[in-house]
Amino acid sequence: MKKERVKLTATEKSELFAEGVITVVLLLLLNLSVDILINLTILQNKSLANGIYFLKKTVTFAGGRHLWSWQNTFLVIMGLGDLLVLYWRLIRRYHQMQLRHVISELHYIAQGHFDHTISFKVKTDLQKVIDSINSLVASTVNAINEEKAIENSKDELISNVSHDIRTPLTSIIGYLGLLKSGVANPVDQQKYLNIAYMKAEQMKSLAHDLLEYTTLKSTNIKLQLAPLHIYSMLEQVAAGFEFEAHEKGITFNIETRPKDLTIQADPEKLVRVYNNLIANALKYGTDATQINLIANLVNNNEVELRVENNGAAIPADSLKKIFERFYRVEPSRNTQTGGTGLGLSITKSIVDLHHGKIVCESNDKWTRFIIYLPLNPKNTKN
Repeated sequence: MKKERVKLTATEKSELFAEGVITVVLLLLLNLSVDILINLTILQNKSLANGIYFLKKTVTFAGGRHLWSWQNTFLVIMGLGDLLVLYWRLIRRYHQMQLRHVISELHYIAQGHFDHTISFKVKTDLQKVIDSINSLVASTVNAINEEKAIENSKDELISNVSHDIRTPLTSIIGYLGLLKSGVANPVDQQKYLNIAYMKAEQMKSLAHDLLEYTTLKSTNIKLQLAPLHIYSMLEQVAAGFEFEAHEKGITFNIETRPKDLTIQADPEKLVRVYNNLIANALKYGTDATQINLIANLVNNNEVELRVENNGAAIPADSLKKIFERFYRVEPSRNTQTGGTGLGLSITKSIVDLHHGKIVCESNDKWTRFIIYLPLNPKNTKN
């Protein structure tokens, strides 16, 4: 926004004009008084009058010109002095008016108009005050917006948790009610028990993920850093999903460049990252036949970790929200796939703790989760 000078009101312009007129009148009266006093002094002192006359006749300039009379010299000196005094008085009053405008703007902001900034500029140190006020207003607005976002986030969290708990809980209560009534035959009783157990497992998984998510968001969480051999870790993680992958006709491919790539990381949390990403690929990578676990040394300070599958692509609209908590790619908030909607949020939180970043790319051929981590998070500034 372009800043303009302070615009004076008609009243202020009149006030400034009156200040100038009064100053001129006072200066003229002062000049007249001084002129009279000097005249009286010269008239009463013959030697002083003779000295002035002698000085005037003695000092000459080019062309034979002499000094002005003392009256003319006095008028010139007093005129210059009057101009300086007049300028000082007017500029002083103008600065006072600028200060009044700043105070008025500040009162307006204090009344709750926190989106308002002081848009004019001045050439004095008052500009530093204006800039400080604008910076304070901007930081206050940001703090208010962050607080609103946190409140909205809390409300959304409570709403989502309530929904995800109520749905399986309703089923558990319903099926246990049928079992309690004794109207179900033995075959149905076993069916109802299985369903109730499955719903209870879903609630347990949600509670576990929610606790882990809130713990990772805590400012007190600390990483347990240790040297981690990437290839060995990837082999162990892949082995844990080998049976499920075999059932779905999916094979794992592991590559690390270099083969002995080692980083400083929290092994438990990084394994959780891979568990989440691989589980996500197995659940949602429809028609996938391959999952690649790839690690590359980008430079002396950073490593790239990729988990990719050749299954169905993730819609472009979902890519923007995929790391938001409780977000699911399915069109409805169901738990048929067994997901809580927190897995990728937990993954991002762990990556953030390592001072890294994670992105997702998806097309008809490959869906890739790409993680960039520093080789040593301790050397990374917050």
